[in-house]
Amino acid sequence: MARDGQNRGNRRDRDETPEFADRLVAINRVSKTVKGGKRFGFAALVVVGDQKGRVGFGKGKAKEVPEAIRKATEQAKRQMMRVPLREGRTLHHDMEGRHGAGRVVMRTAPTGTGIIAGGPMRAVFEMLGIQDVVAKSIGSQNPYNMIRATLNGLTKETSPRMVAQRRGKKVADILRKDEPQPETAEA
Repeated sequence: MARDGQNRGNRRDRDETPEFADRLVAINRVSKTVKGGKRFGFAALVVVGDQKGRVGFGKGKAKEVPEAIRKATEQAKRQMMRVPLREGRTLHHDMEGRHGAGRVVMRTAPTGTGIIAGGPMRAVFEMLGIQDVVAKSIGSQNPYNMIRATLNGLTKETSPRMVAQRRGKKVADILRKDEPQPETAEA
């Protein structure tokens, strides 16, 4: 039995560790004043992703920074979500995400634009594997709210394949036909 547990543990480590990259977004130090002085605690905010369309975030609290980061990373791996990407480099359409007072606007971008986004949003896009995006944070600058608002917007992302499946059509019927439409309008 111990052998099975070891194999399972090794397999999990082998599967999870190399495929996920993580980014530390914020560390917050809090202190509690007690009779003998102050006790410090740390809270870490981490974004984890496979840079192929999966991303998650987690927060961890502990008395020491490395332990807080470890807890946050584990939570982030448990809360992974998949986001469809266009050509593996950008979003399919423009969208807006909200969480509390935080609001973010994300727009698709042509090849070569890069990631134009601030702090926590940049970490989410990098871990997601997006290469071209323009994003703006409006409202709360709290990193927790910015990440949650970004992920809220990304949950609204739909690919042409998802839309076609929902409508019971083919992907070709959903995608725009640039040239034939103006000709039919003129005729």
